[in-house]
Amino acid sequence: MKAFRLDELEAERVANDGAYLQFLRERNMSVGLYALNAGELDPQQPHGQDEVYLVVSGRASITVGMETTQVGRGSVVYVPAGTAHKFHHITEDLRVMVVFSPPEG
Repeated sequence: MKAFRLDELEAERVANDGAYLQFLRERNMSVGLYALNAGELDPQQPHGQDEVYLVVSGRASITVGMETTQVGRGSVVYVPAGTAHKFHHITEDLRVMVVFSPPEG
């Protein structure tokens, strides 16, 4: 078993001075923590893998392809591989668990 604590992952992400921390990589998936602060721009480009976002905290909008919705704690969003997507109008610091399948990179 592998178990993680969100507060420890956030501290590791901050210590590594990056918006994204991959903390689990297995044969069929990878999982990371993504952070964007209020008012920040999301620099993401489409990925070659399917993604699932679970919003851990914060509030924002997300556009996937041509669809836009508001997200907050507990929101889950699926993004098909190769689809343009961005978080925007981030009104509260956003922390998002990201699952890639197959693994990113």
